[in-house]
Amino acid sequence: MQIRIVTGTGAGRTALSAYDAALAAANVHDYNLVTVSSVVPAEATVEVVGTAPDLGAVGNRLTVVEARATVGPDTGDAASAALGWTRGADGRGLFYEASGPDAETARELVATGLEDGVTLRDWEPVTRGIETVRADPTDPDVVAGGASPDERYTVALALAVYGDSTPIV
Repeated sequence: MQIRIVTGTGAGRTALSAYDAALAAANVHDYNLVTVSSVVPAEATVEVVGTAPDLGAVGNRLTVVEARATVGPDTGDAASAALGWTRGADGRGLFYEASGPDAETARELVATGLEDGVTLRDWEPVTRGIETVRADPTDPDVVAGGASPDERYTVALALAVYGDSTPIV
């Protein structure tokens, strides 16, 4: 199984429309996401792709681990999220996700979580990666839904997408 790391940012007049815009930026907006915890199967590969390729029919189920940050229109703050992973020699691994007031804080939280997760499992990590994403509400590339910067919600997200989608019915 291939696990793809995708990212997106979005803005909108509601928190949900901003989330939908971020999903669209990652090209996973037409799937029903099923969020799982954080275990990487030993036989899986992990690859950072940025934007998802076509993963199947609209409305299908898509399994993900999700890191998401949402900020409201009153703050003017950026949204920052991080998704990290580590793998052991036998291939098994972990994902950890975090959000924070800035990308560096989110990255540090993920790094600490991964260290704790590896210690808990008593195995030696062989590979590690962390993908961070930041969405600034004043960035014109994040604009969606016609809202002005002082009216919009902003979302940053990183997803680990497990394989292709599967039919939901």
